[in-house]
Amino acid sequence: MAPWKNRRMPGIALVIGITSLMALAACGGETTVGGGASSEAPASSAAAPAPAESGGAPAADFPTPNGGELNLYNWTDYISPDLIKRFESETGITVNLDTFDSNETLLAKLQAGGANYDVIVPSDYMVAQMIELGLLQEVDPASFPNGKNIKPEFLDVYFDPGRKYTAPYMYGTTGIAYDPTKTGVEVTSWADFFDPNSPAAGKIGTLNDQVEVIHAALRAVGSQPCSPNKEDYVKVEELLKNWKPGVAVINSDGVIGRMASGEQVMHMMWNGAFTRAQADNPDLQYVYPAEGINLWQDNFAVPNGAQNVDNAKIFMNWMMDPKNIGEATNFVGYDNGITGSDQSMTPELASNPAVVIPEEFKALAKPTPGCPVEVIDLYDQVWTNFKK
Repeated sequence: MAPWKNRRMPGIALVIGITSLMALAACGGETTVGGGASSEAPASSAAAPAPAESGGAPAADFPTPNGGELNLYNWTDYISPDLIKRFESETGITVNLDTFDSNETLLAKLQAGGANYDVIVPSDYMVAQMIELGLLQEVDPASFPNGKNIKPEFLDVYFDPGRKYTAPYMYGTTGIAYDPTKTGVEVTSWADFFDPNSPAAGKIGTLNDQVEVIHAALRAVGSQPCSPNKEDYVKVEELLKNWKPGVAVINSDGVIGRMASGEQVMHMMWNGAFTRAQADNPDLQYVYPAEGINLWQDNFAVPNGAQNVDNAKIFMNWMMDPKNIGEATNFVGYDNGITGSDQSMTPELASNPAVVIPEEFKALAKPTPGCPVEVIDLYDQVWTNFKK
């Protein structure tokens, strides 16, 4: 992400399937150069709302805004600047925003211990890894006043059962964006994307995302993500080696601007980022590759070492207000995990097949939990050789 996401419409959870959403995996935001659609959501008093009749923390037990700062580490271009300004205005809390372009960058920064962040935005598989490594605080977001708004299918997720560590943010898919008026051919699969003889060669871009790229390449060679077979990685390494000369850029930042301007004519892309690029370049199309597509979810979490934990809780709770997360969704172009946010979703997003998965493609979108350690080592080796 130099982040990538945005919110959606009523019934998207049904479109994807409740059981699938309970196990979303691996992605992130998207980076962009153009702005996304913004919504004029009414001001919210969600910083410390009254709790639901059942569930949620009593208002007296939840921190109230008292100024100070919040250090937010988010994917690039993955939250509306106007939304941040409104949060600051309503709470008196000053937000300091820093950005990253991959889950691995986020992990490395935390493990290095050189940063002081209060809220971070890891994807599903990375949440599971960070919990295992002891990097996150158990702040119990499900018990926050607005925790009652979490959609049921987003509560007992595989990476954080019961939402003890994280609050849901955006979710979506990672597919292929291309301009058929420039490529001259139809793209329908990962095999097409990784074709070294593609007419788009020289103007192809891919995300700087080890997990997403190798997941897709494994599918292209006839395997599946997290394959335990070493021979599959030999095939993937050969595929990427032959494909790389036609790749103009390996970068998760600026994807929206590059695709909108035509600098690249085909790119691995998050669906939310795609909707923003398509707004400036209507010729763009989003592909659900025939071999399958990754379904992921991004989340808010509080890392160990956070200095402003109360402000982190206030921010996470504020973002679980349907009006606020709805505005976020309209900016980034991804759907979210909060009930009622569809009421703030723009009609353009609600009718966009890149946002709301069409019936014929539902079965292609599946979550991919984190790979075993020995498989991650294989991913590391392939990625290192690809990036040389």
